[in-house]
Amino acid sequence: MSDPSRKRVIIAGGSGFLGRLLAQCLSALNRDVVVLTRSKAACVEGARILPWDGKTLGDWARAVDGAEAIVNLTGKSVDCRPTEANRREIVSSRVDSVRVLAEAVSRCRVPPKAWVQSSSLAIYGDAGDRVCNDDAPAGEGFGADVCKRWEDAFQEVEASSMRKAILRIGAVMSPDGVAMRKLLLLTKLFLGGTVGSRRQWISWLHPADIEEMFLWSIERPAIEGVFNATSPNPVSNAELMREIRRAAGRPWSPPTPAWAVRLAAPIIGTDAEIPLTGRKCLPQRFLEFGFEFQYPHLPAALADVL
Repeated sequence: MSDPSRKRVIIAGGSGFLGRLLAQCLSALNRDVVVLTRSKAACVEGARILPWDGKTLGDWARAVDGAEAIVNLTGKSVDCRPTEANRREIVSSRVDSVRVLAEAVSRCRVPPKAWVQSSSLAIYGDAGDRVCNDDAPAGEGFGADVCKRWEDAFQEVEASSMRKAILRIGAVMSPDGVAMRKLLLLTKLFLGGTVGSRRQWISWLHPADIEEMFLWSIERPAIEGVFNATSPNPVSNAELMREIRRAAGRPWSPPTPAWAVRLAAPIIGTDAEIPLTGRKCLPQRFLEFGFEFQYPHLPAALADVL
C-alpha cells in the first residue's frame, strides 16, 4: 500500500541493474518507490512493483498522479545481435515508453515535479579523441540515431509545471552490470587484454556517483536540460583493461584485434561495434553546479566495487 506521508518516485523500467540500484537508494531515503516493469517475476528490494508493457496506459498510470518524480530507464539492452528485429525493438522500447509516460502525465491532476530521462553517451557516436561536453553535437551511427530519436520524443513532452532532465549515462563500473560482468569474466579467463585499436575512449562512473546524480536530478530545481552522467576522467581501452586486470589479480593478457571481435560477436550474441567504438565525455554541467565525485579516478573506483 502507498504511504501518503512519503514522497513517491516512479522508476519505469526499474527491474534492471540501474533501477535496482536507484530503488534501494531512494527507499533508504524513505521514498515510496514504484517500479514499472514488464517482468512478471520481478522483485526489486525497497520498491512496489506495478506491471506495464511500456507502450499502453494501464492501472499503473494512477501512481504517476501526484508523484515527486518519474525516472525512465526503459529500453531493450543494446548488448545483443544487431539484427533488424533487435534494432527495431531497441528504438521502439525507448520511444514508446516516453510517449506513454507523457500520456499518463497529461492525465494527472497533479503532475510529477520532475521527469528524469535516461539516455546514453552513444549519442556522440564514435568520437575519437574529440572531447564531448554536454553541448557537443550528436554523432553518426545506429547508437547516435537511437539516442536522438529517444531524446527528441522526450523533448516533445509538454507539462509546463514539470521539470525535465536528461542524463546521458556512461559505463557504470559495477560487477552487477552486464558490460562489467562480461569484462570481469573475460579477465578471469585470462582474456582481459586490450580490444581493437586500444585507443578508444571509455567514459565511466562509479555506482555511488550515478546514484547521487539521479538524486540531484530528482531533488534540485536547477538540474534541468541535458547532462553527461560520467566521471571527469575518461580512460582509454588500454587503461581500462589494465586496471581491471590489476583489480582482479590477473597478469597481462593478449590483445584482441578488431577482426577477432567482429568474428566472435555473433557467437556470443552481441554487437561488435560496442567494444570497438568510444567517446571522451566530460560532465561539464554537473561540475559547474558543484557536483563532487566520490570516485573521480578509475583505480579507486574499481578497488571499491571489486
